[in-house]
Amino acid sequence: MLFSFVRKPGGNLCVIAALVFSLLFQSFAQQTVQPDAATPTFRVNTHLVLVDVVVKDKKGNPVSGLKIEDFTVQEKGKNQKIAFFTVPGEEQKAPSDLPPGIYSNRPEYRSPGAPLTVLLIDAANTPFKDQAYARQQMLQFVKQQYKPGQRTAVMTLTNNLGVLQDFTSDPQILVKAIDQFKPQEQELNKGPAPPVLKNSETARGGDSGVTSGVNQELRAFQNIQLAYVLDRRVESTLAAMRSLARILGGIPGRKSIIWLTAAFPFSLIPENREVTGEELAESLPSIKQLGVGTRSAGAVAGAQRQEHAQEIREAAAQLASAQIAIYPVDVRGLVSGMEPTMDDLPSTQLESVSEAAQMKMSDVTASQETMREMAQETGGKAYVNQNEIKEGVALAMQDTQAAYTIGYYPDDKKMDGKYRTIKVKVNRDGVEVRNRRGYYAIDPGQKKDTTPEQQVAEALHDKAPNTLVTFKAQAKPTEGGKLGVVFLVDPDTVSAEDASGGSKKLNVAFYAAVFGADGNILASQSQKVDQAFPAETYQQIQKQGILLQMDVASPAGGIDVRLAVRDNRTGSVGTVTIPLTPN
Repeated sequence: MLFSFVRKPGGNLCVIAALVFSLLFQSFAQQTVQPDAATPTFRVNTHLVLVDVVVKDKKGNPVSGLKIEDFTVQEKGKNQKIAFFTVPGEEQKAPSDLPPGIYSNRPEYRSPGAPLTVLLIDAANTPFKDQAYARQQMLQFVKQQYKPGQRTAVMTLTNNLGVLQDFTSDPQILVKAIDQFKPQEQELNKGPAPPVLKNSETARGGDSGVTSGVNQELRAFQNIQLAYVLDRRVESTLAAMRSLARILGGIPGRKSIIWLTAAFPFSLIPENREVTGEELAESLPSIKQLGVGTRSAGAVAGAQRQEHAQEIREAAAQLASAQIAIYPVDVRGLVSGMEPTMDDLPSTQLESVSEAAQMKMSDVTASQETMREMAQETGGKAYVNQNEIKEGVALAMQDTQAAYTIGYYPDDKKMDGKYRTIKVKVNRDGVEVRNRRGYYAIDPGQKKDTTPEQQVAEALHDKAPNTLVTFKAQAKPTEGGKLGVVFLVDPDTVSAEDASGGSKKLNVAFYAAVFGADGNILASQSQKVDQAFPAETYQQIQKQGILLQMDVASPAGGIDVRLAVRDNRTGSVGTVTIPLTPN
């Protein structure tokens, strides 16, 4: 376990006293911001479903001036009452400056104002040479087509999600960040595979039948290798999606992820969707389309991929609640079938050149179908078979000017974990409407297999603040060589359960970890508030926030302290990193 819970005697009473009487952190109470009624939350207490709808005319121009009555939303074919509506271009209020020494992950400090776009260069699923081409195209896009005012971040995916540049509207800063990216080969793909003998070769003292058997054994071994690589790519990609949901989920509005990649290792298509056979046939590439290597490796890896089925469903639900739309951009451009892929293993191929090209082309077609599927499931759009990939990036960024957000409370209140289809209609002739096709009705409060310590450890290693639970924090040295850490949590970002006598129960965990320059944890501490509060006290909590102080050891060599707050009922996490002053 990364942390062991430490609960001080009377700790919960100290929390209540701090809420009402604390003078230790007077500036926090003065700076507390009341919840913004115009910014609903999908994750706490209610099952409000938010759907971003891109509306364009036949020429691809944004359609403006639409009102709430122009939209009709259906879930599983039944009309739903729209309870929330925003138009493109609505901006947040400018935040007040934080006092010196106080840090926050609140949305207005993470990215005030404009819509958000992430340029994600995927090295985990993209060959070396295509990464270089993607970098070149990104530089050209920012230099030639980027429009000031669009807040953009630059991220990378290798074995984990990296941040080259946090959100900025300065094109010069973006150019510098993209220029820093160096294409790289994934460690998990390195290392030679055993050579495969051609059918015309014979082993010394053997015959062609023996050779054929050897080839089959070697091919089977290669397929196991490929299945392992695919499984690692699945894990890395899922971890990146979880990180994106944690980092972006608490920021209101639509977020566009322009995902520059050569392939996705899985699709978000749910296997239990209530769809017709024809619709499923359209969405899923037939196994006949795939090359022999992909099919055989898939047979070996099938059981492994099934182990990730629930993770994929949960990642899809997290992306939906975070209002994240994925725009896959195929960095391979126009393909002939001879290009290297992430699934190639260094060996002599059994097939002829033409057969290998045909098989690769079938695999390319399948991978591009997966990209389209990823886009459709999240409300984005795929850009494939085009050499000028910077044009695809430009088209994706234009969608932010055409995105309306509608919200509804589904008539079906049962969160059964099943997939529910969504259709949106607009009462306007000659328009193109695009939105995500559905969502999983997963109640985060009902998940039974959560591992809080593992989830918090993953969150603390994210390269940007998590925003699902927002708070302000301060860390100061205290007597005895320790670090005094104070949290002030926004109460509208954590859930409360009804308890007896009209009271409300909170179950919130607080974590602090001191990290060294090598990325290892040098010291850690945690505390848990798991208690029902009387109605009057809970009203004070709603007004003032949840204020908690803890001490953590401050060993030599620490470069920062990373703080996390976890809502144990929903699994939502917020994080803040505070740099430490060198001794």
